[in-house]
Amino acid sequence: MSTKELAVDAWEALFRAQVTILRELGHEFPADEISFNEYDVLFNLAKCPERKSRIRDLNKYLLLTQPSVSRLVDRLVARQLVRKETDATDRRGTIVRLTDAGYALFRRVAVVHAESISVRVAGVLTDDELRTLISLCDKLRVEGT
Repeated sequence: MSTKELAVDAWEALFRAQVTILRELGHEFPADEISFNEYDVLFNLAKCPERKSRIRDLNKYLLLTQPSVSRLVDRLVARQLVRKETDATDRRGTIVRLTDAGYALFRRVAVVHAESISVRVAGVLTDDELRTLISLCDKLRVEGT
């Protein structure tokens, strides 16, 4: 098998595993409170210093197009889960800040979601395999940027 064929097989295995796991996690995700994409925004903001980010920087971590992110952020603003602010260092930029209500919702959903992930992923892989998976995925992300 050539390196090219091996790479395609590895990609297909990774992609299929992700789709399978996401479908399973979706069954337990509290979608009546928040969508996966909304949760992803709150998750990324919760990891940022001061729980805020320029919208263009946040965009780098989400699997959505910039216009979709803007509409999603507007929906979160309407629900008072995030606030939009003008960037003091560049008035053309927009800062998205996680509100206390948004952080509380994120934490509540994160507990349920983390348990589902733990059962589905840690229930199948050993600690060493999990560390290897993290290392390989990080390497792919860094090499791809």
